[in-house]
Amino acid sequence: MTNSGRIDDVSIGGDMIRLGQFLKFSGLLDSGGDAKEVIIDGYVRVNDEVDRRRGRQLHDGDLVTFEGRTVRVRP
Repeated sequence: MTNSGRIDDVSIGGDMIRLGQFLKFSGLLDSGGDAKEVIIDGYVRVNDEVDRRRGRQLHDGDLVTFEGRTVRVRP
């Protein structure tokens, strides 16, 4: 984990969100097009593992890391 061990919680307002949507929703990226590219290129980690599936379903407690920032999914 980076960012001095800090994890920010991001409330998604429901039970599930897809990885591509979450990257934009959480502010990790500015656009969905950028999300597709960084996911496919392997720059995004979910629960400390590279995940190249833009449609991966994220749930409460999942950790998403991109460019040194980690955010936790909250309902």
